[in-house]
Amino acid sequence: MEDKHIVEKQQTENLDTKQRAALEKYDAESRFRIFKNKGVGLFVTGIAIALSIYHLYTSYFGTPVTLVHRSIHVAIVLALIYMLYPPFKHAKRHFMPWYDWLFAIAALSTFIYIYMEYEQIVHRGGLPNQWDLIFGFILVVLVLEAARRVTGWGLPLLAVLFVLYGLFGRELPGIFRHRGYEWQDIVNFMYVTTEGIYGTAIGVSATYIFLFILFGAFLQKSGMGQFFNDMALAIAGQTKGGPAKVSVIASGFLGSINGAAVANVVTTGSFTIPLMKKIGYKKNFAGAVESSASVGGQILPPIMGASAFIMAEMLGIPYSDIALAALLPALLFYIGVIVQIHLRASKEGLKGISKDNLPAVKQVMKERGHLLIPLLFLMYMLFLSGRTIIFSAFLTILVTIVVAMLRKTTRMSGRDILQALENGARTALGVAIACAAVGIIVGVATLTGFGIKLANAIVTLGGESLLLTLMFTMVACIVLGMGLPSIPTYIITATMAAPALVQLGIEPLVSHLFVFYFGIFANITPPVALASFAAAGIAGGRAMQTGFISMKLAIAGFIVPYLFVYNDALLLTNNSFGEGIIVVFTSVLGVLMLGAAAEGYFMTTLHPVLRLLLFGGALMFMNPNIFQDIIGFAIIAIVLFFQWIRAKKEGVASLKAI
Repeated sequence: MEDKHIVEKQQTENLDTKQRAALEKYDAESRFRIFKNKGVGLFVTGIAIALSIYHLYTSYFGTPVTLVHRSIHVAIVLALIYMLYPPFKHAKRHFMPWYDWLFAIAALSTFIYIYMEYEQIVHRGGLPNQWDLIFGFILVVLVLEAARRVTGWGLPLLAVLFVLYGLFGRELPGIFRHRGYEWQDIVNFMYVTTEGIYGTAIGVSATYIFLFILFGAFLQKSGMGQFFNDMALAIAGQTKGGPAKVSVIASGFLGSINGAAVANVVTTGSFTIPLMKKIGYKKNFAGAVESSASVGGQILPPIMGASAFIMAEMLGIPYSDIALAALLPALLFYIGVIVQIHLRASKEGLKGISKDNLPAVKQVMKERGHLLIPLLFLMYMLFLSGRTIIFSAFLTILVTIVVAMLRKTTRMSGRDILQALENGARTALGVAIACAAVGIIVGVATLTGFGIKLANAIVTLGGESLLLTLMFTMVACIVLGMGLPSIPTYIITATMAAPALVQLGIEPLVSHLFVFYFGIFANITPPVALASFAAAGIAGGRAMQTGFISMKLAIAGFIVPYLFVYNDALLLTNNSFGEGIIVVFTSVLGVLMLGAAAEGYFMTTLHPVLRLLLFGGALMFMNPNIFQDIIGFAIIAIVLFFQWIRAKKEGVASLKAI
C-alpha cells in the first residue's frame, strides 16, 4: 500500500510553490506580476482574453492586411509584457509602476500609427519620414527590453550585436564585411516592412503559434495533463523502472503540444522525479530522464511544439510531409531513452510500482479517454481535410470545448473557458516576443547578407568534408540555441546555419531538420542546459552532471541527424512501403544496441571492447544498407554469445534482465 500512498500523494499534493520557485529560477517567462489591486488585475486579464478572441476571430473570418495584423499582434503582446513582467528579477510584483504604464501605451501607439498611416506608408515605397523613424525606434527599443524581461539577456544581447553589425560592419575585415547601413535604414527596415520585426517569425507567431498554444491551454484546462500522467502510469508504472518510463511517455506527449521544455520539466517532473527517486534511481539520473524526455517532445509529431508549422512556412512544403519525415527520428529518440532507463533498472535491480496500486487503462480511458478526440480530429484536419492549418486549429479548439463537456470531470465552465483564453495569451507572450526579437536578428542578416556569409564560412571551415561541415553546423546550432525557446531557436538556426548544408547539395528539408534537432538539444547540452538545470533543481541533483547524463540518454538524437543527412531513408520520404518497414525495423534495432552500448549493460555488464563493438554495430543498423545490416546482425550475434557466456558464469539463470 505504500506505493499507492506515494502515487496518490504525488498526484494530489499542492506543489504550486515548489513549481513556481523552479520555474522562476530557470525560466524568466514565469516571473510575472500578481496584482494586489483587483481592478488592475481584471484589466490585464481582459486584454489577454481580448488578444485570444482576436486571434480566434481572424482565424475564422480572415486577417487584416499583413502589416496591420502583425503590428496588432506585436503591440498587444508588448503591452501585456510591460503590464505583467517587472523590469528586474527581484522587483516587487504586486503593482505596476508608472513607467510600465507608459511603455504599454507606447507599445500600442506603434500599431495605431501603422493603422492610421498604412496607405501613406505603402505609397512612400520604403522611403521613411520622420514619424516612421520615431515610431520605429520606439518599437525596436520596446522589443529589446521586453525580450530581456521575458527571455533573459541572451536573445536581446544577440539582437543588439546584430544591430551593431548592421551599423559598423563596414569596419570588419574579411568575408563578414559589408557596405554598412545607417541607423535610419535599419529602423525603417525593422518597422514598415515585413522583413524585420514584422517578418516571417512574427507572422507565424500571429497565426499558427498563437492558436496552437491556445489549443494547448484548452487541453490543459480540460485535464489532458492528468490524462497523460494517468495513462502513462497505467501502461508503464508496473514495469522495471516504471516511474521513469511514465516520465518519458507523459513528458513526450505534453512537450509536443506545449513546446516549452523548461515548463514541461517543472510541471511533469514535480510528479515523476520524486517517484523515480523513491524506487531507487539516483537524483541526477532522475532529473536527466525528465529533461531529455521534455526536450524530445519538441521533435515529436504531430505538433512538434508548433515548430513543424514554421518549417512548412519557411520551406513552402506541406505540413504533412514534415510530420512524416520527423516521425521515425523522434520515435528512435524516445526508444533510445527508454532502453537506457530499462537497462539501468535491470542493472540496479529497480522495480516498478505494484499493479494493484496503479490506475487501470480501462478506467483511465473511461474517465478521460474522450480527450483524445480533439487530437484525432486535429490530425484528420491537418492530414486529410485539405483545410488550412489556421482554420484547422480554430475548429479543433471548438471541438475541445465540446468534447470536454461529455463528462463532468472534464467539463469546462464559462470561467474555465475564460481562464483558458487568458492562459493561452499569457503562455504565448514568451514565444511572441522571442519571435519579434528574432525578427531583428533575421532582418539584419537579410539586409547585410550575414546568413550567406556565415554559411560560406562554415563550408570553408569544413573544406571538402561533409562530416566536418556537419560538425561545425552542429556546434553553431547548439551555441545559437543556448537559453532560447525552441521556436526562435529554429528560426535563427534555419536562417544562419541551414544554408551551409544546402550549399553542399543537401535537401532543404533534411538541412532544416538537422539544425532544428541540435538547436533544440541546446536545452540539455552544458554549459547552458536550462531544461537539465531545472530538472536538477527539482531532483536535488547537480546541474552539470544532470546535463551530461541527459546528453547520454539523448544519444540517439545526437546521432540520427547525421544519419539522415547521409541517407534520407530514415525520413521515410522516398521509400516504398516495403522499404519503409525494413528501415523502421533495422533502425529500431540499431537504437536498441546504441542504448545498450551507452548504458554498458546487456544481460550483464558489457566489457569495454564489446561496448565499442555494439556501438559500431548500432551505427551499421541505423544507416540503412543491406551490407551494413548483415554486419550489424553479425555483431549482435557475437555480443549475445559473449554476454550469455559471461552471464552464465555470473550465475544469471535467465535472460529476464534484458
